[in-house]
Amino acid sequence: MTSHSLWQEFSHEVLVAYGAKLNSLIAAPNHQWWRFVTPMFIHVNLLHLLVNMYSLWILGPYVEKLYGSAKFVVFWVLTGIGGVVASYLTVRPNLAVGPLARFVFKAADDPSAGASGALFGLVGVLFVFGIKFRHELPEGFKRAFGTGLLPVIMINLFIGFLGRRFIDNGAHLGGLLSGAALALIVQYRRPGESQGSAIVWRILQVALLTLVALSFVKVAQNFNRPKPHVQVTQVTNRDVLLNYINVMNQAHEVIAGVLSESDVSPVGPMLLTLQAVPAPDPHADNLRKRLVDLLSKAKTEMETRPSPEPRRAPKLSEKLTREFAVWKDEYDGWVKTSVQTLNK
Repeated sequence: MTSHSLWQEFSHEVLVAYGAKLNSLIAAPNHQWWRFVTPMFIHVNLLHLLVNMYSLWILGPYVEKLYGSAKFVVFWVLTGIGGVVASYLTVRPNLAVGPLARFVFKAADDPSAGASGALFGLVGVLFVFGIKFRHELPEGFKRAFGTGLLPVIMINLFIGFLGRRFIDNGAHLGGLLSGAALALIVQYRRPGESQGSAIVWRILQVALLTLVALSFVKVAQNFNRPKPHVQVTQVTNRDVLLNYINVMNQAHEVIAGVLSESDVSPVGPMLLTLQAVPAPDPHADNLRKRLVDLLSKAKTEMETRPSPEPRRAPKLSEKLTREFAVWKDEYDGWVKTSVQTLNK
């Protein structure tokens, strides 16, 4: 409970102990299924909690008044779980290449926690509600819900894009889509709703609250037990290696275009991708940095050298061409050694 923990971030060990989502603990051989439920009720610091609870205070009453307390609880828990499931599915290091891909996919299996997936679920409910029942709504409701929520959604997604290194956008999108899907099939609370329908929703409410309670019982049961053996490094290194090689293969295509056609147009985007891709070991990191330097030099050289003939692009200097060849020989040797080690 230090000020650093409260305002900066609780340690990963603390978050995991209290039920944060961690793919390696959900998957075999650990099968800690309750981590699909508990993350929506814990937060990484006090500010995270306050912001999410303020958002719940703003959004929650609308959903509860429109659908009733039983449906509200069902929406909250199911969309929260939907967000955690989406977060689980988007830990894909081999797909986390480039800024847009990293908006959704994550390169590392880090602990994830927070109610924002469920909050996005409430936004999805209100968004679809406003569109589905737009002909029945007063003018003020039409402006607040449905398409009136588009600016809110877009601003939050933009914030998620800017903070993609630490914001779990997969959870946000999963919550938003699951909330929208629920609102498509669930009617809001109309006057004179049948007693039988209300009882069904009360049963679902009690069942989901029981699931939440049982999940935290499982957290308590495992709290002081030795942490299960998780081969995180092995899995992560394999994924990082494959992702790194995939990006390097793309870079080779760019290099070929520079050498054969003097085409430097893809160099800029490729440099951004290379600078962002994680390296599996120090040698790979050195190779990546050298390639970034070589491509930067090639781009500068091609853009500043005058063309020898009209309508013909200038050729790359022999010195830089030799440097590319030396780099490629060293990189090919590293790949051969790394793949052999991986397959052992």
